[in-house]
Amino acid sequence: MIRKLTVQDHKTVMNFLSEEPSINLFIIGDIEAFGYETDFQELWGEFHEDGKLNAILLRYFESFIPYAKGEFDVQGFADLICNYSATPVMSGKASIVEQFEHVKGIELGPKKATFFAECRELTPINHTEYNIKIATIDNVDRILNLRMQIDEFSLSKEGRKMIVQDIENGTGRTYFIEDNNEIIACASTAAENSASAMIVGVCTHKNFRNNGLATAIMQKLIGDVLAEGRILCLFYDNPAAGRIYKRLGFQDIGKWTMYRKNKTTIKNK
Repeated sequence: MIRKLTVQDHKTVMNFLSEEPSINLFIIGDIEAFGYETDFQELWGEFHEDGKLNAILLRYFESFIPYAKGEFDVQGFADLICNYSATPVMSGKASIVEQFEHVKGIELGPKKATFFAECRELTPINHTEYNIKIATIDNVDRILNLRMQIDEFSLSKEGRKMIVQDIENGTGRTYFIEDNNEIIACASTAAENSASAMIVGVCTHKNFRNNGLATAIMQKLIGDVLAEGRILCLFYDNPAAGRIYKRLGFQDIGKWTMYRKNKTTIKNK
């Protein structure tokens, strides 16, 4: 049976999700931030006959994240998704979301698969004397200036607003190193919740690379977040970056797949 979840289900839901807090980072964070009763966010649960929760589907606007610990009603979740969009944005644990690829009625967009890793214990690499600072809103423009110089980064129009909101709401932080008042390396968290946090935006200015700056920042950031009782997680698709993360204590726990919106091109007639 699939039914809509409410605040009365909260304890059951959180117990279910907390067994894999990294994989469920986004669902947990969205529940803590927005609850169960908003126009743009809804959650459904699939229950066994004995009343035990088996799977969860989150809708955030037209984006969906399903989660299950075994077999679940893929078609039932697909029917719910189609009530909102036949071309949804979908993401989640690869073994779960990839089951929707051949479901009738849903047209999934471009697919991107990445490795998903988590860190429960820091492995210090070395001691550094770098002056690592925590960003405030006053530092946001300098952070964006660095990120705009990184070829691998694709910045959205909402980039500045998102960083500011993370700082104001406590759902993200940025640690950085500066030189002559210019930020030359930084790393951020996003989607912080009571159980976990995602590391994003790790970068170093091209003129200061190979000096261990990003590694030093990561080491400081990981240590601080773990000390708060949270697990760190991140996506990566670059094997070289993966090796650095693993030296710091990250371990692969699976793959994460995202399907973006299809881009339509309107031709003039």
